Amino acid sequence: MRDHRSARAVALLLAACLSVAACSAATAAPPERRTVFGSTGSLGEGTVRTYTTVDRDGNPIAVGLRMSSAALDGLPHSDVTSVLDLPGEASATVFDHVMLNWNPHGHGPSTLFDRPHVDVHFYMTDTAAVEAIDPASPDFWARATHLPEAKYIPSDYVTPPGPLAVLMAAPFMGVHWMDATAGMIPGVYDFTQTFLNGTWDGDYTFMEPMFTRAWLLTEPTLREHVKQPQAYQHTAWYPTVYAVRFDYATQEFDIALEGMVFRQQS
Repeated sequence: MRDHRSARAVALLLAACLSVAACSAATAAPPERRTVFGSTGSLGEGTVRTYTTVDRDGNPIAVGLRMSSAALDGLPHSDVTSVLDLPGEASATVFDHVMLNWNPHGHGPSTLFDRPHVDVHFYMTDTAAVEAIDPASPDFWARATHLPEAKYIPSDYVTPPGPLAVLMAAPFMGVHWMDATAGMIPGVYDFTQTFLNGTWDGDYTFMEPMFTRAWLLTEPTLREHVKQPQAYQHTAWYPTVYAVRFDYATQEFDIALEGMVFRQQS
């Protein structure tokens, strides 16, 4: 009888050990995804910070910007620009860094984007290349009107043709392209949020979500398809989705480019 009890006790102990080992193995498994934060800056009475989310293999899932709700309070009456580095985990994506702009009086084209709003430029070029986009440079006009091949421009996006492209060229940004299907008619268009693209000197250089302060204050939820070009200038991970959401747990606005897909240079 004692032998039977001993055998049963050993069996129970072995089962317990196997259960603990299984739990330990499960705990040790890498998470399905993880988010890594990059540079942090200030805006209004709050903060902004870049991030990248990767899967368990380190492949990028999303890049984005998190902006605290307090960032919409105490905003200055003058323009603000912040340049923020993405974390190293974003290096496999097409993006290099992020530039955030607060425009208290909006900007041109007149009667289109003249409401107080925030621009978020996700740049595919480095900061030195962006800083070289200077109207004082003798080649500014030539570089602004040097547009990429049509196959590299996302579908439906347009800018004034030829020499008129310089009208859409902003210092330290480049030429802006607008979605022709968005109904952006001056004096008629009701700007709350939109998505622009940018080029410079033959290269597709940035993606730019734009949204008014008033729209953000509604704590919106948005998820839209990012229109794609026919071909890609770089081998990298590119986003297919643009999303804006309010995270009630952290009290932050989350501006994300996600749904990453690997594209070959073509």
